[in-house]
Amino acid sequence: MSLTTNYPAHAPHGHQAPSEPLSQWIVGPGAVGRILAMHLARQVPVTLIGRREPPARLTLTTPEGERERRALPGATLLTLPPTPPAILHLTTKAHGAEAAIAALTGRVPAATPLVLWQNGFGVQETLTRSWPGPVLCASTTEGAFVDDTPEQQAVVHAGHGRTVIGHLDGAYPELAGSLANTFSAAGLACEAVDNIRVRLWHKLAVNAAINPLVARFRIRNGQLRDRPFRLMVEAVISELVTIMAAEGIPTPPDGWLGLVWGVVEATANNRASMLQDVLAGRPTESDAILGPLCAAARRHGIATPALDTLWAATP
Repeated sequence: MSLTTNYPAHAPHGHQAPSEPLSQWIVGPGAVGRILAMHLARQVPVTLIGRREPPARLTLTTPEGERERRALPGATLLTLPPTPPAILHLTTKAHGAEAAIAALTGRVPAATPLVLWQNGFGVQETLTRSWPGPVLCASTTEGAFVDDTPEQQAVVHAGHGRTVIGHLDGAYPELAGSLANTFSAAGLACEAVDNIRVRLWHKLAVNAAINPLVARFRIRNGQLRDRPFRLMVEAVISELVTIMAAEGIPTPPDGWLGLVWGVVEATANNRASMLQDVLAGRPTESDAILGPLCAAARRHGIATPALDTLWAATP
């Protein structure tokens, strides 16, 4: 099933989406960008775009150990394809999102729908207000990491998860539904939701409980189940419960413990994105993930020694 964009926009600014199935651009060839590209290419034309030319061929290793090899069109931010995309996916890290959008502004039609895949919560609000076209936010628990050894340009899909997508104010439901159907048909379970803001806070809590600890101790997600890390995770979750209650964020169906440990279990073999950044000597998303939570705690006068310690220890 291919994505077709012949739907009512239901948009606050009156934008209409393209009426023909065209290519989708994925800007940011990291683990999430590669997972999206390899799956979406089964359904629609995809171009992977980075600051440098992405690999011409990629290998996807599934959680079941199967391998899929695929040639993908690639480009850089300086050499964009001449035909504009139907959908623009931004899969850069949070701290690189605004710079990437600045590089694309004026070179992509203003009405092009934009999908944000960043961790944390902050840049989503900024870009939703500044991008002239429809903006959707996506939150995923798919586990993935990149293996860029010279002999293997690969992405490892380390654990099945689930993706939700929607507009911060519930707009563009037809666009969100169409994209969710395309992702699901491509093998990435996805649901369009009208409460993506809440879901982003839920994902923020999951990231805060997992990423800084695995990055600090250089471990895979599943090792958090063992001592002494399990007690550290539960200390973070205890603080998150208080912050979320103060912010009025609904408790997830399985509770906060169930949410976090469910993701740990599903992605036990994964090297979290923050760990990958630390190992590669790159800046991490620590500020984007821990910053909003610690700021909320300060607003409500909540002590967060576990989160503060993690934030201080993570580059």
